[in-house]
Amino acid sequence: MGERLRARDLVFLTAETTTAPRHNATVEVFDPGTSGFDHEKLTRLIGDRIAFVPRYRQRVRWVPAHVANPVWVDDPHFDLAYHVRRSALPRPGSLEQLRELVGRIVSRPLDRHRPLWEVYFVEGLEDGRVAVLTKAHQALVDGVQVVDLAQVLLDRTPDRRELGFDEWRPEPQTSPTGLLVEAVRDSVASPLTAVDTARGVADSWLRGADATTRRVTTIANALAGRRSDQDTPIGGTLSQQRRFETVRRSLAEHRAVRDAHGGTVNDVVLATVTGGLRSWLMTRAESLGGLRQVRAVVPMSVHDQELEPTSVGSQIEPHFVDLPVGEPSPVVRLHQVSYSFKAHKETGRAVAADRIAGIAGFAPSTFHAIGSRVAAEQVRRGIQLSVTNVPGPQSPLYAAGAVMEQTYPVPPLLPGHALAIGVTSYDGQVFYGVTADRDRVPDADTFAACLSEALDELLDTAGDGRPKVPRGRTRRSGRTP
Repeated sequence: MGERLRARDLVFLTAETTTAPRHNATVEVFDPGTSGFDHEKLTRLIGDRIAFVPRYRQRVRWVPAHVANPVWVDDPHFDLAYHVRRSALPRPGSLEQLRELVGRIVSRPLDRHRPLWEVYFVEGLEDGRVAVLTKAHQALVDGVQVVDLAQVLLDRTPDRRELGFDEWRPEPQTSPTGLLVEAVRDSVASPLTAVDTARGVADSWLRGADATTRRVTTIANALAGRRSDQDTPIGGTLSQQRRFETVRRSLAEHRAVRDAHGGTVNDVVLATVTGGLRSWLMTRAESLGGLRQVRAVVPMSVHDQELEPTSVGSQIEPHFVDLPVGEPSPVVRLHQVSYSFKAHKETGRAVAADRIAGIAGFAPSTFHAIGSRVAAEQVRRGIQLSVTNVPGPQSPLYAAGAVMEQTYPVPPLLPGHALAIGVTSYDGQVFYGVTADRDRVPDADTFAACLSEALDELLDTAGDGRPKVPRGRTRRSGRTP
């Protein structure tokens, strides 16, 4: 029988709803060059490397009567062609059209009867570029036993190592009665299994009670004509559809601000997000008097000597910061954000960005996946926004010989959160990915423009320390350089 889901993993399945699907995604843009990188080559590459992530050939199977947590079992009908899909934009496809496609794809939940992941090969981008969108459930990638698929697909050089398809055969399927017998046996033999099952049941009950309370409160507020406490510009009842926006700027620009004012590149990113939120709210004529701060969770890497060195002995923990959107000065905003991270830095457990990016075979998507799990676990603590910032390698990565030029995280929305932001630095660039609820944030493109303008505002305070590089275009241009 397969491995039983832990209560921590099970929560991402039981908490999933049609308005809050629990999957992470990443969209990457490649220049095929002379590599001939196409859908067929991507399928072969995944078939060649999937043996390194065997969980990607397993599905979740529930135990009768829910007497124990479900188990991961081999999918007897595993079909790689189902999971690796082909799509196209009308040529020459723009980045704006790609964003629209990504928003539609990530709006759809994954099929629970199959392994919980999909990959889309998108053709037709201008200048001969192609895109790869990967999508995996939060229950699938835990960063310890299972890494994101991109971690095994990307190489440091254009020379692809041919490993060959493995001779995989699915394990024989256990009958429902067999699953029940195994569950009882595990619970008797291992007290931890019983505790994990009880914890999973308790978590499920609490989430159900929370959902019922929210529904009753929403109905009561509607009948009384009151505005819900959750109904803010960045929160409220979500729809089933998403928007996705991007911003691309140079890492040198972020470093120029850091060098002028101190702190870290992460502080500059958070100050940029703060300034972007402030400007965006002002374009909406929102009163900042009622929203002086935005409570955000920012997952951070920390040292942990008890963990295996799969992630340079580090794990990810939540860090809470109140983003000062009511502060008019960009420099003061930066210093306030930087101060909020001071305690984290002084613990001695903080992991340097260059050390994270230097992990062998490192792919930022795995860290984004872990970060989104950490953020989701804090949803009951009154947070209003999640921001994951992952430092990536500063040299090119390749898939089947094609160089990856851009990589944007597509973070999932937490229940009641209308915005989520992911940031990845890679090969001298910083890539912001913004997921927004399609109905609550119809002006997500304006928010993306405000992010870029917030960095410009910080650069204007950097004086002669600013880099001699062209600034990134704002989102209004319809594309980023």
